Amino acid sequence: MLTSFLGLGIAYLIGSIPTGYIVAKIGKGIDIRFTGSGNVGSTNVFRTMGLAAGALVFILDVMKGIIPVYFIPKYFFPAPFTDYQMIQNVLVYKLFLAACAIGGHVWPVFLGFKGGKGVATTAGVLAVLAPNVVLAGFITWLLFFVPTRIVSISSIAAGIALPVTALILKQPREIIIFLVIIAILDIYKHRTNIERLLKGHEKSLF
Repeated sequence: MLTSFLGLGIAYLIGSIPTGYIVAKIGKGIDIRFTGSGNVGSTNVFRTMGLAAGALVFILDVMKGIIPVYFIPKYFFPAPFTDYQMIQNVLVYKLFLAACAIGGHVWPVFLGFKGGKGVATTAGVLAVLAPNVVLAGFITWLLFFVPTRIVSISSIAAGIALPVTALILKQPREIIIFLVIIAILDIYKHRTNIERLLKGHEKSLF
C-alpha cells in the first residue's frame, strides 16, 4: 500500500515538471508566465518562441502523462495482474496515477501551483488507457481547429467529446467517470477563454 502511494506521489511530481517554463528559460531566457497569455502550456510557448519550441513542449507534456501511467504500475503496484478483480484494481490505480499527473501539470508544486490547462498531459494518459478515445478527441480537436484556428474552443470541444466517445465505445465505467471529471476540469481551466470567446476577443493561433 505504501509503495502504491509513493507511485502516486511520483506521478504528481512528473506532472509538475514545468516543461514550458524550462524551455522558455533555456531557449530565450524569459519567464513564460509573464509573456503572452501567461500560460505555461505549449500554445503560449508556440506564440512566444515559434513552432519548434511549442511542439517540443507539447511532446514533453504528453510524455508527462504516458510515463507515469505506463511505467509506475509495473514497479509500484505490488501484486500480480492475474484475475479480473486485480485487473480492475490496476485500472483504478492507473486512473489515480493519471489524475495525479494531470493535477501536477495543472497545479505544479514547482510553480506555486499555477500551471497549464492539462490538455497535452490528458492526451498522454489516454494514449495508454484508451487510445481509441484519445484518437476521437484529436479528430474532434482538428474539426474545430481547422476552420477557427482557435486552440481553446478546439480543446474544449475535444474535452467534451472524450466521455461521449468512451460511452459509445463501451469503455469501462471507471474510465467514463474519469473523463466526465476531466471534461469538467477542462471547461473550468478554459473559463477565461470562454469569456473572451463570448466577447469575440479570443485570438486565433495564427
